[in-house]
Amino acid sequence: MRSLTKTNAFIDGHWVPVEQRFAVTNPATGEVVAEVADADATLAERAVEAAKNALPGWRKKTPHERAELLRRWFNSMLSNKQALAELMCAEQGKPVAEAAAEIEYGASFVEWFAAEAERSYGDVLPLQSPDKRVWITKQGVGVCAAITPWNFPNAMITRKVAPALAAGCTMVVKPPQLTPLSALAIAQLASEVGIPDGVINIVPSTDAKSIGGVLTEHPDVRKFSFTGSTAVGKKLMQQCASTVKKVSFELGGNAPFIVFDDADIELAVEQLLICKFRNAGQTCISANRILVQEKVLDKFVNTLKSEMEKLKVAPGTADEVDYGPLIDQDAIDKVKRLVADAREQGAECLTGGKVLDEVGELFYAPTLLTGVTSTMDIAQEEIFGPVVAVQTFDTEEEGIRKANATPFGLAGYFCAEDYRRIERVSSELECGMLGINAGAISHAYNAFGGVKESGIGREGSRYGLAEYQETKTLTLGGFA
Repeated sequence: MRSLTKTNAFIDGHWVPVEQRFAVTNPATGEVVAEVADADATLAERAVEAAKNALPGWRKKTPHERAELLRRWFNSMLSNKQALAELMCAEQGKPVAEAAAEIEYGASFVEWFAAEAERSYGDVLPLQSPDKRVWITKQGVGVCAAITPWNFPNAMITRKVAPALAAGCTMVVKPPQLTPLSALAIAQLASEVGIPDGVINIVPSTDAKSIGGVLTEHPDVRKFSFTGSTAVGKKLMQQCASTVKKVSFELGGNAPFIVFDDADIELAVEQLLICKFRNAGQTCISANRILVQEKVLDKFVNTLKSEMEKLKVAPGTADEVDYGPLIDQDAIDKVKRLVADAREQGAECLTGGKVLDEVGELFYAPTLLTGVTSTMDIAQEEIFGPVVAVQTFDTEEEGIRKANATPFGLAGYFCAEDYRRIERVSSELECGMLGINAGAISHAYNAFGGVKESGIGREGSRYGLAEYQETKTLTLGGFA
């Protein structure tokens, strides 16, 4: 099997060496996987210039030509799925099987937007006067830039880059410091299948502030996309305002998972496990606040505890692993702090609540807390770990009120059987995405994004292409 480990910056179709390097480590073992180029602001500016120079040629390609290159890229990702998955396991820690599923998920955005490139339609408007004809066209915004997170180092890139390329834009990406190798690997595959030099540029760096300054303030960058925390997103949005860029942001979440008294409890537990323990709970749409109606609390908790105790926690290279390590020591420290604070304030730990030292320093046990209240830190912050924090409520109205009592609104989930309740609750929950008796809600066809302080814009779906397009109105006179 071929190696896809690349360690230099990728600019204008070339691997650019940088004397300054940084280490990428395997969170399961602590071993150094690679020493990667540590780009500076000057190199980021060079990447923007490359994207600008490549823009006219890429924009002139027909949608069909761009779509064909995207389809080749999609096929190359699938052909190299195992190599990409093992590379992701090494730098990010998720089990190889889960990493392979992410490769398929990430590639699905490339396939989807390859097709959407040929489905981007304008409009012909009704006559406004006998001597004029008016129509509307869609055009790519131009040079785009993105900063992506470490938790999905393949898919978070493809769902930004694929629609940009489909729309006729070029792209500069700053991948995460913790997991840059996946980004560099898929850039290599893009080059191999014929995507022209300068259309995709990857700038790895430990200096997020300087690189982010270039990508958000450079006048030649017309669109900026970011996935990460709300606090950082607010700063980046302010920087983008200096040149009035088009922006899309997927920011923090605090997803409720509501279990009503008419829910199928076994199904609710099954879907919560899918939602909560994917990537060790390190997902933006992971269920964060588990709200259970009092009447079914005991049955739900007992069933959940039994299933959680069956979960296998081990390095991602082991067989039949449910989840692997957290990404770094900071992540472990945060989970330990949140659990300790909850227990000090009266929450009960029914299982877990500790680091699995026998497995490794960054492996945290599946943890179930009950008696959690809305004022505890664990209910206010994103846990980003394998901890289920259960709160209770009495009435439907109280459950909805508790679910909405947050400045965030990325994802939400609830389990119920009564169709009238399903309709009521669906309309009242404040979130951009909602899973009803379903814990897995991400798909290339779906519009991914949040409301309130969880972001602006959508990724995936036909709406994702529009994020990289401008609408132009053309009025032609002289027909009288």
